[in-house]
Amino acid sequence: MPPATIRMWEARYGFPGSRHPAGRHRRYGEREAELVLSVLRLRRDGMSLRAAIARACHEPTPVPRSIFAGLKLRSADLAPIVLAKPAILALTRAVEDEHCARGRRGVLVGSFQSERFYRQSERRWRELARTSELAVAIAEFGPARTLTGPVHEVSIQREHPLSREWAIISSAGDSGACLAAWEIPDSGPRRRFEVLWSAEPEVVHVALAVAAQLIAPLAGEIARRLEGRRPAAPAPSDPAVRAVSSQAHRMLAYLSAQSGAAA
Repeated sequence: MPPATIRMWEARYGFPGSRHPAGRHRRYGEREAELVLSVLRLRRDGMSLRAAIARACHEPTPVPRSIFAGLKLRSADLAPIVLAKPAILALTRAVEDEHCARGRRGVLVGSFQSERFYRQSERRWRELARTSELAVAIAEFGPARTLTGPVHEVSIQREHPLSREWAIISSAGDSGACLAAWEIPDSGPRRRFEVLWSAEPEVVHVALAVAAQLIAPLAGEIARRLEGRRPAAPAPSDPAVRAVSSQAHRMLAYLSAQSGAAA
């Protein structure tokens, strides 16, 4: 958004309400950013600016239905790519191994769809938990329960959108990565997914916030622990990190397209 537009909104409507902790620079939190996104959506639907601001400020911010949905909503410049299951598995393993190699006692969250998929990786995740401050696995574990241990198991119901989602979040201070994917229906035996991923601190911060929101109704204590380990304000993404991420994203997209054509 153009800075002049934000200044005009604040001058006329006192919205979204910036903070000036140092100097004259405006500072906005996640809540203010979500309000602005809500106003833009309402404006696209034809609502006047005054009415859109009033609606956004008085309606509770909806909790995303899944990690993928949350990333797509709150990180609008993150472009999805389509990958087959082997490629996503390789990316997931890379995120997990980098998390372990850094040994920084960070947070690791995984969404496994079914219990069977988690059990196939359970030994590996127990090992990963040794170098994590908090490790959480989300899957259809059967009866609603939360099992504490090296890896906290959070159970979801079959109808929950997370039951169709593959996700991994690694966060340790200002470093980490996240990936969220949903399986495309009728994608054939190769099982293809639409994927969002990033190593930018701001995007990882969003992914962790969404995961905590989704876990809260299922396992409140674990959600509070996730929130407690989430930085209050992540460091802005370094331009060099953005450039490398953009290049890696393009390379993955091209490789995926090439492998699809070869198949």
